[in-house]
Amino acid sequence: MPKNMSAKKPAPAAVAVGVRVLVRRASEEAQTGEVVEDYAALTDSRRGHEWAPVHRWAIALDDGRLAFADTEDLTLNPRRTLTRARRRAVDQLTS
Repeated sequence: MPKNMSAKKPAPAAVAVGVRVLVRRASEEAQTGEVVEDYAALTDSRRGHEWAPVHRWAIALDDGRLAFADTEDLTLNPRRTLTRARRRAVDQLTS
């Protein structure tokens, strides 16, 4: 039986699109990046599968990759902001 996806915790007020974060997952090294999209509406439904859950946040990592994570995987990291060129690249990825 699928997990109840509506049990996700709401994001702290500080986590939002445009905020710098540190992404920490047990399977990878910690990475920094900027939140580029909030998929809260998708995580509150029964979309996805147990083996491929929908993650709330899309993060443009500083190394150029796009990562998806849940609120509990994020720590605020306000050290750097994106350059204009990088922001355009992120906009192209998410549009």
